[in-house]
Amino acid sequence: MATWHEYLRTEGRPPAWPYPIRFEQEQVIDTDVLVVGGGIAGCWAAISAARQGVRVALIEKGDVSRSGSGGPGCDHWCNAPANPLSRVDPDDWARHMADRPYSNGIGIQIQCREDFDTLLEMEQMGGKIRDTDDEYVGAEGRDDKTKFMISPRYGVTHSYLPIPGMDEPGFNPPEDRNNVVIRVWGNSFKPLLKKECKRLGVQVFDRIMGTSLLNENGEQGARVVGATGLNSRTGEFLIFRAKATILSTSGAGSMWLMSMEHGGYSNMQSRANSGDGTVMAWKAGAALTKMESSGVIGIATGLKHKWYTGAGDASYENVPIVDAKGRRLPYPIQGWEDAGVMVAAPEVEAKIREGILKGEYELPFYGDFPAMAEVERRATWDLMLGEESTTRIFINTMKQGGFDINRDLLQAYKFIEGQSLPQWREAGYGGGIVVDWNLKTTVDGLYAAGTQMFAPEDHSYAAATGRYAGRKAAAYVREVGDAEINRDQIEQEKNRIFAPTKRERGIEWKELHSGLSRAMQYYVSEFKTERLLKMGLEEIERIETEAVPQLFAHDPHKLMRSIEDLSMIEYAKIIIHASLARKASSVPLGFNRIDYPETDPAEWNKFLTFRLENDKIQAGELPPNFWGDMAKQYEAHNKDYTGVYSPE
Repeated sequence: MATWHEYLRTEGRPPAWPYPIRFEQEQVIDTDVLVVGGGIAGCWAAISAARQGVRVALIEKGDVSRSGSGGPGCDHWCNAPANPLSRVDPDDWARHMADRPYSNGIGIQIQCREDFDTLLEMEQMGGKIRDTDDEYVGAEGRDDKTKFMISPRYGVTHSYLPIPGMDEPGFNPPEDRNNVVIRVWGNSFKPLLKKECKRLGVQVFDRIMGTSLLNENGEQGARVVGATGLNSRTGEFLIFRAKATILSTSGAGSMWLMSMEHGGYSNMQSRANSGDGTVMAWKAGAALTKMESSGVIGIATGLKHKWYTGAGDASYENVPIVDAKGRRLPYPIQGWEDAGVMVAAPEVEAKIREGILKGEYELPFYGDFPAMAEVERRATWDLMLGEESTTRIFINTMKQGGFDINRDLLQAYKFIEGQSLPQWREAGYGGGIVVDWNLKTTVDGLYAAGTQMFAPEDHSYAAATGRYAGRKAAAYVREVGDAEINRDQIEQEKNRIFAPTKRERGIEWKELHSGLSRAMQYYVSEFKTERLLKMGLEEIERIETEAVPQLFAHDPHKLMRSIEDLSMIEYAKIIIHASLARKASSVPLGFNRIDYPETDPAEWNKFLTFRLENDKIQAGELPPNFWGDMAKQYEAHNKDYTGVYSPE
């Protein structure tokens, strides 16, 4: 296949757009449940709803078979305390996990109760969740009876949920670990989910970007009765009429960093994540929370490595680290901070840094694969890295280059690449849609699942909550009648979406994205003050007023990217409004108001909520743990659910 430059040299012109362009042509689809976003949560939502016997349509910006942050695969199925090897009670583990500040007790309780059931359903679809071929007999954490591969990383430390005997002499992890995380062969999961959607009769619409939600009578805050979409290949405009809609498009995009040519897409999340679903919910009148939260991009960026790049430290969980002279470091196997953090404890990092400065450790550091037992080498290299996200590409490239895990050490970039720059941030730190115990939003007919919700977790969380939301949405559609969509609302959306196609020149999407990123870096970065935040809001509103009317797109793909920019602009404004409202600093929110330096004062220990009413921002608040008694609430809302776990 010729490269782009070779094609231009040979043909003297770029290739023609390979699909028929049908800007503004309409297609109308009727369904019962519409799922917007075909990632892990969206696929499970569609499957779950279809199994309830209702009509389901699923729209996805990419191709469902590999789309979303979980599309390439996963190696850990986390927080599965209902599995037969678990040493903790699911409800106790859920309370432990939700004890962290600004968590989502609703989603965590659902995950802890149902994600092992979800994993067993994945196995029924053909997913491999245990060592059925006996490849890893003798590996740490492998259970010979069930053939489950328990993650060795999740032993018991001071920060974990206590289990009997952990403080007694002779307590010896890993024999006494909590056993809540299972290693899985997750590379095949996403294609199997699409196959199951098709088998169940779900209408799957690939390459369709959701652009807006439709309210009954076109009134903001009224029941959601469908959505609109853009075909990124043909430019067609799709109108979906639905009794219930589930949003599962994940969170925000790369608002703080735009460096496609220099470093690739500098975010661990999917390139398609651009805040579309959150902004759709916002404009429909749904409440959002934790929108002020952000953090430094610390993983899988083109400008910064995290371990060997492409995956978190958890995927290298058993690899011993040595310095340039072969001296063993207490990292990362010793001193894990917590079950989802995937970093060494601060005191361990401080000890290593001090050792570097004193000459006790010599840079660079290496992953010492040859020092591992043979079965552990294979478990890390072939199972963990071979199944986790984009690291499958990484290990294949290394193998082609001659790397041999039985002989070679692999350089780690920790401590030699410098610190992350604080202006390179991401919003995927918990901001999202407020939901109740049915995963319904504050707007009737609208549900959310996975990382679309506030304070989300990981892959298995997305799967379990998607499965749950599909079940609840299907029950809802049996209780409600049809509703009419508003033509004026549709026309307004068409005018907004297709405006860039009416222009011959001006500003393209990359330029607009870059301008937004600069504004966020300068004014909504590590340090926040009233003045800086207001300057940021003014700058983004200026971009919206002066640059957006110049935005042009000549093909459907560039039009899609342009609409993503508009989503990110709106998302950025929400972040700033939320940041202005929180007048205190907060460590768990990654929020540093230097004009309000007091950190996490008691009076600010609350969720700040925001929604639109008649296009005016309405602020509110929710207390911590507003979800109530997690086990009791779950039981009250799921009396007919039968799964692996049943409380005594």
